[in-house]
Amino acid sequence: MKWSVQQLLTYKEKGLHIDESVDVSEIKKIDREIRDITPVRVIGDARIMKQSVTFRLVISGSMTLPCARTLNDVEYPFNIEAVEIFQLDEMAVFDEEDEVHKVKGNTVDLFPYVLERILLEKPLRVFSNEDEGLAPASGKDWELQTKEEDSVKIDPRLKELEKFFDETK
Repeated sequence: MKWSVQQLLTYKEKGLHIDESVDVSEIKKIDREIRDITPVRVIGDARIMKQSVTFRLVISGSMTLPCARTLNDVEYPFNIEAVEIFQLDEMAVFDEEDEVHKVKGNTVDLFPYVLERILLEKPLRVFSNEDEGLAPASGKDWELQTKEEDSVKIDPRLKELEKFFDETK
């Protein structure tokens, strides 16, 4: 997923179609929470003009993340739609809202931007359907409680205060 500017300009008339499977396993070194990731499929088209090249991409794959509650492995599939614009001409003018990348060394490399999009798509936490896992559900003087359990139980020391808010009297 790397092209020189001259290669891209040869595709100006007929366009460029991308359909590649990319190994992004190095992303595990960047983000340690990603335990595993499948090869990512990148599908898209490039619209090449004299001043810029615009890639419209769909990035899909699956990553394995730890459950926030039990630390079990959770498979998280993703399907990302992305638009990446590269500036070919230094004199080109773009809208302020467009995020435009400058070409480095006369080559356009999509790989770092694919990694960036995957990292941005990664959720803050995922949950497993299993109740048991590596993380304990209770310990010394603590226990995992759900909101429903918490609202039903009333501390016996505060039972007398309940009468204070009773509106029937």
